[in-house]
Amino acid sequence: MAGTPTTQRATRRSRSTFPDRWDLTQLVNDPVTDIDAQLAELESKVAKMEAARSTLAPSMSSQDLLRLLRLSEAITQGASRLGAYAYLRFSENTKNAAIRSLKTRVEEQLTGLTNRLLFFELWWQSVDDVNATRLMTDTGDLRYHLETIRRFKPHTLSEPEEKILNLKNVTGRSAVHTLYDLVTNGLTFTTTVGGKKKTVNREELMTYVRNPKAVVRQAAYQELYRVFGTQRDLLGEIYKTLVNDLKSENLGLRRFPSPIASRNLSNDVPDQAVDVLLASCAKNADIFQAYFKLKAKICKIKSMSRYHLYAPHRTETKKYKYADAVTMVLEAYRGFSPHLAELAEQVFHDRHIDAPTRPGKLGGAYCYSIVPGMTPYVMLNYTGEARDIATMAHELGHAVHGMLAKDHSTFTFHSTLPLAETASVFGERILSDALMSQERNKAVQQGLLLGQLDDIYATVLRQAYFVRFEKLAHQMVAEGATADQ
Repeated sequence: MAGTPTTQRATRRSRSTFPDRWDLTQLVNDPVTDIDAQLAELESKVAKMEAARSTLAPSMSSQDLLRLLRLSEAITQGASRLGAYAYLRFSENTKNAAIRSLKTRVEEQLTGLTNRLLFFELWWQSVDDVNATRLMTDTGDLRYHLETIRRFKPHTLSEPEEKILNLKNVTGRSAVHTLYDLVTNGLTFTTTVGGKKKTVNREELMTYVRNPKAVVRQAAYQELYRVFGTQRDLLGEIYKTLVNDLKSENLGLRRFPSPIASRNLSNDVPDQAVDVLLASCAKNADIFQAYFKLKAKICKIKSMSRYHLYAPHRTETKKYKYADAVTMVLEAYRGFSPHLAELAEQVFHDRHIDAPTRPGKLGGAYCYSIVPGMTPYVMLNYTGEARDIATMAHELGHAVHGMLAKDHSTFTFHSTLPLAETASVFGERILSDALMSQERNKAVQQGLLLGQLDDIYATVLRQAYFVRFEKLAHQMVAEGATADQ
């Protein structure tokens, strides 16, 4: 079936047969036996890598280096599969104590293996530039990976120190993130729609911020703030803990010049480029202010406020069946490129998507590209809203991007964040263009354009101001600010 043309596959596939729950057996077939077996296999490969430590020398041949890199690739692929399995299971239900225990166990085991391999990166950073250039000559796709390791040299500590930090992060930073997910994904909210009270999770609540009725939108935001307000002290301390942890490690020990500098280096983007981008967004914020004034006029909103930024142009509500949404997205992709559509459909064909929202499920949406050649996994919280269709197109943009990178090394097939988001936003644009081209009603076209501009605001200015907030928050926490401040 993999070799069947997309157009033929689509016509044979009934709209009701698109799966909406993922199958993780490609990663781990039997958790009782497979996890231990995969860990044992990783242990064997790590031992081989350790045995080669004495052969590392600046004068070694490029072929000997390449053989070690291939072994390191195999280890990384195995570790990635296990780590992904644990995280995907956790995403299904953050309230499941057994799965949280499994996630912690896998993280601890993989960290132990990672620590035993630290010597390689530290050695590579110590090689002189002349020999490093010689050794990278025949490494092909791995060259960028090797250059990246050396780029972090000024911020890398000794082997014992790096091991301690890795162990600390499993029971420290990672555990705090898990606590945050456990708390926030367990919250419930009460809302009244059509005279009926409903108890919903966060994903369901946020569908009402795009409700045609202003009073419903406002009530949704106020309920969000009310419930999160009950967790104010806990969430404030969680945030401060993570900020202080980053400050102690990245600024205090690794000597990064600012909290954001480590992220910029990981993304291979100069600090100055990010600063210019943020400054430009702030300078031109009035463009979106003008847009929202115009939107208020078009949508007959008397007074524009936070509650109404995502107010829809239409006055009626409409729910979209999951299968119809999948068909819309795949047809939009097919209109741009049959090959991209075939890749996107593979996510459903391989049962690598988990779509329904449910209690305890991780909030939001993501695409997890695990190793080259494996169809990525996509998590959604699908509620039937129009926005959910755009989110599906967005995450499938990530997925096809990862699938197109299948010929790269496991060390290089993951793109940096700016490139990754370019692919996903492009997926949304494909959907938007397809819907616009199919629509003849000018009022509906106007609504589609408003929706696109809302998305551009959320993608550009909203994200830029998140970063500006983070930069200020890190500074304030460093100066002793409280959560209330």
